Amino acid sequence: MTSRERVFKAIKGEKTDRTPIYGWVRANLKDEISEQYGSVEAFEDKYEFDAAHIFGAPVPFKSRSYLQQLKNQYEELTPDALLEEPFFFAASERNWADVQKALEHHRKRDRFCYVQTPGFFEFFNSVFGIENHLMYLLLYREEIAELYSRQTEWLCGFVDCCMELKIDCIHISDDWGSQRELMFSPELWRELIKPNLKRVIDYIHEKGGLVSLHSDGCVKAVTDDLVELGLDMLHPWQESAGMSYDTYLEKYADKFAILGGVCVQTTLGLVPKEKLESEIRRVFELLKGKRWVCCTTHFVQNHCSMEDLNFAFDLIYRLARES
Repeated sequence: MTSRERVFKAIKGEKTDRTPIYGWVRANLKDEISEQYGSVEAFEDKYEFDAAHIFGAPVPFKSRSYLQQLKNQYEELTPDALLEEPFFFAASERNWADVQKALEHHRKRDRFCYVQTPGFFEFFNSVFGIENHLMYLLLYREEIAELYSRQTEWLCGFVDCCMELKIDCIHISDDWGSQRELMFSPELWRELIKPNLKRVIDYIHEKGGLVSLHSDGCVKAVTDDLVELGLDMLHPWQESAGMSYDTYLEKYADKFAILGGVCVQTTLGLVPKEKLESEIRRVFELLKGKRWVCCTTHFVQNHCSMEDLNFAFDLIYRLARES
C-alpha cells in the first residue's frame, strides 16, 4: 500500500496496513533538523511520512505591499471601505511554481498531498487584525457577509487550479477556537461562516477532492455542523482545549477523520521522555485503527529539542507498524 493510498483509506475509514504518520516540523525547527539530517526532507524520508502539507499557494489579494498600501490609504480600513476596492484577484493568475515544485518532490514518494489556503476568519484577521475583525463581525455584519462571499468565489477558482494539479485535498486554515469555546457565538458562525464554508466544501467534493479543516482551540459548539457540511478531516482534535477523544469516538469516529494526536501544547518538548512516551502510547491505544492520521497538533515549537523530536518519531514510527 502506498502512502497516498494509506492516507486516503484512513480518511475514508477503510482498513489500512498501518497508521499513516505526518508531522508539522518545518516551521520552527528547519535549521536544527537540517543540521542533524541535512534537510527537513531527509527527516521526512527517514520516518516515511505519508502526507505532505504544501504551502506557497496564492492568497486572495495581489501582494502584501498592496494590502499595506490600502492600510496607508485609509485612517481605518473597515469592511465597507474594503468593498470598494478591487481586492480579490483571480487565483488562476497567480504563480503556482512553489506548489508544483513541492508536488514533484512528494509525488516521487507517492505521498498524500494537501495544499493550505486561509479560511474566512483567518484570512480577514490578516487584513483587519483579529481584534478589529471580531468587532466588525458585529458592527459590519452585512459587509463582512459580502466579503466572505467574495472570498468564496475566489476559493472556488483556487480549487479549480488545485484540481488541475491533481492535488488530493484542500486544507482550509481558519482558527475559530479559544481554549474553552469559539471566539464568537455559534449563531454568528452559522450566519456568516457556515454558508460560505458549505459552498466551498460542496465545490471541492464536486471536483473530486477532499477537504481538511484546521482550527485551533475548542470548536465543539459547531462540530455537528461540520458533520452536516461533509468535512473529511479535522486538524487537530484538541484535547488541551477540552475536546475529549471519548467524545470523538462516541459521536464522530464514523463521520470524519482526525489529523493530529501528538500535542505540542502540553506534551512534545514540554515533558520528560517517560511522560512523552506514555502520552503517545495512550493516543495510539485510543485512535489506532480509527479514521486517524497521526500528526502533531500544530507546528512543533522551537523549545522542542532534537533529542525529544527524534524520540517521539522513533516511537511513532514503531507504534504505527505494530499489529
